Amino acid sequence: MKRLLLLAAALAVAAAVSAAPAAPRADHHQHVFSPAVAELFGGGFKPITARDVIALLDEARIERAVLLSAAYSYGRPSRSVPDEYAKVRAENDWVAAEAARYPRRLVAFCGFNPLKDYALRELERCARDPNLRRGIKLHIGNSDVRLDDAEHVAKLGRIFQAANERGMAIVVHLRASISLKRPYGADEARIFLEKLLPLAPRVPVQVAHLAGSGPGYEDPPARAVMSVLADAMARGDPRTRNLWVDLATIVSREPPPETAALIVRLIRQAGPSRVLYGTDAAAGNNLRPREAWEAIVRLPLTAEELARIAANVAPYLLFDGQ
Repeated sequence: MKRLLLLAAALAVAAAVSAAPAAPRADHHQHVFSPAVAELFGGGFKPITARDVIALLDEARIERAVLLSAAYSYGRPSRSVPDEYAKVRAENDWVAAEAARYPRRLVAFCGFNPLKDYALRELERCARDPNLRRGIKLHIGNSDVRLDDAEHVAKLGRIFQAANERGMAIVVHLRASISLKRPYGADEARIFLEKLLPLAPRVPVQVAHLAGSGPGYEDPPARAVMSVLADAMARGDPRTRNLWVDLATIVSREPPPETAALIVRLIRQAGPSRVLYGTDAAAGNNLRPREAWEAIVRLPLTAEELARIAANVAPYLLFDGQ
């Protein structure tokens, strides 16, 4: 009987794969890195340009993508960078110029550490720039934001409120610092849900990596956070009305069956219409766009669920309403 059930499951996956769309419409999580940021990272890290991203999109037959600035990396607390804010501005401007090379396919989001004194100033500057005004990228782990710290939550809340007032979408890497072992779990998910999301009710808020980081999804704290958010989405909590989640880097080529089943359960709980395709930077072991979609297609999702995810385009990536 067990063998028959496994065979039936395999046949169902094969049927879904054969009926799956050839490609998603949009990649909602792509990083580019200027030569300056690549040098900051060190270790032979190479720049990634808009031209590089377009080549990957073309290979995967994807129409459009958001380029997420890594300017927040200059504000990482463990770094001491001369003229830090000037470098943050320069990186954001570089990403904006890269996206502007392909105005019908790419948009740019600016980035910064939300705890820095210049954070609101940079948000305001980006909001005035036609090539950066669509949104911001926040990296909680890199910026060492602690959701159990009331002062940190207040500063982050001001960023959410300001983004909402200026109509800027928010992509947030919610996973707290792993290297520093910062608290992260159901309590932090509830703080995000209760204290931050209500401050940005009118703009898309996209939680990256299903609340984890990747590659892979072998991260119990991330699973706990995503379970809280998915439950709120499933029950129609009004605070999640504009909440989206992306799948960047969490689906490996061959995830363990229990991990694949968990990812599918969370997708269904959140609702496939709120789940966005994304891949992260084309660097290291990250799957490239075509490979990443192929990995998602192999999950035990139905053809209808895969089609829904493939068709999703977040409002910030629409051109002329399309």
